[in-house]
Amino acid sequence: MFRTAIPQASWPIISRRPGLPRPLDSEALSLLRLFLTPIFERASGWQGLSEQLSRKGFRLAFRQGHMVILNDAGEGLCTGSDLGVPLAKLAARMGRPCVRAHRTGDTGELDLPRVAARTART
Repeated sequence: MFRTAIPQASWPIISRRPGLPRPLDSEALSLLRLFLTPIFERASGWQGLSEQLSRKGFRLAFRQGHMVILNDAGEGLCTGSDLGVPLAKLAARMGRPCVRAHRTGDTGELDLPRVAARTART
């Protein structure tokens, strides 16, 4: 009975723009918020944030103007806004991140050597 109900169910289709991670279910998102939000809130700079995330098996990427949290396999899990820590809030506190854009310009990653050089100058 359950198998026949699944194809007939009208599940809501939640989509995002291509390149951004699909929204997580509420339980997974709650666990990620519990685990990652303190790291974002305590970070005093982009390099420190990147180091803390990598210790936990995550890293940052930027896609279509959004900060995306990636797992250790490079798959996008969620955006900073999904965690309640949007890029604009972090940029206001820590300064704008140095991002090395990929060829298309739609995606990029933290340019850690430039972040370190900028931090050393201040």
